[in-house]
Amino acid sequence: MQKYFKTILCFLLLFIIPISITNSAYSLSKSGSKGAQVREIQTRLKKWKYYDGKIDGIYGEKTKKAVIKFQKNNNLYADGICGKKTLAKMGIYGLSNDSSSSNADQNLIAKFISAEARGESYKGQVAVGAVILNRVKHASFPDTVSGVVYQNGAFDCVYNGQINQPTSESAKKAAKEAINGWDPTGGAIYYYNPKTAKSDWIKSRPVVAVIGNHVFCK
Repeated sequence: MQKYFKTILCFLLLFIIPISITNSAYSLSKSGSKGAQVREIQTRLKKWKYYDGKIDGIYGEKTKKAVIKFQKNNNLYADGICGKKTLAKMGIYGLSNDSSSSNADQNLIAKFISAEARGESYKGQVAVGAVILNRVKHASFPDTVSGVVYQNGAFDCVYNGQINQPTSESAKKAAKEAINGWDPTGGAIYYYNPKTAKSDWIKSRPVVAVIGNHVFCK
């Protein structure tokens, strides 16, 4: 009998537990979900004319119906749940609804804004935060906030230690605004100060906005 129970236990360890780990390895959104991933789903569905509700980060009935329409038009199983395949089809990677993860991302973006945009207008601070989030979504950059901020050679504030200075209150608010979907840049993935920039390459990028001392480009 003891040998029988050991066999059953081994079966559970080998098959059932790995399945559970696999299913939790990615974050999905469904009715009742809240957070950054839901906001991004709503933003994209609204852009593609599937969704006409508020971008509030709350996965309600309107969001679910919009997801179902998207799934049907893209030959996906239309269950109204944004699982791995649906998120991939939307091009959403690296964003989670997990509160601890979201808070960590917001805090890091705030520290970055405070270091890179201290002295800029509030709009200019939100714009710098938006660039980080636009890079997370872009295929050419890491798909997490920390990956973008700490990407090798990307930002001087990481190497000169400015990112470790106390975070301003305005930067904290600006980070939250950026995460909630405000992008004053119109989708920029680069920015620079024309008074200090030495790279001819960055100056050759298509300009989409000029806000304060920063030029924003793609």
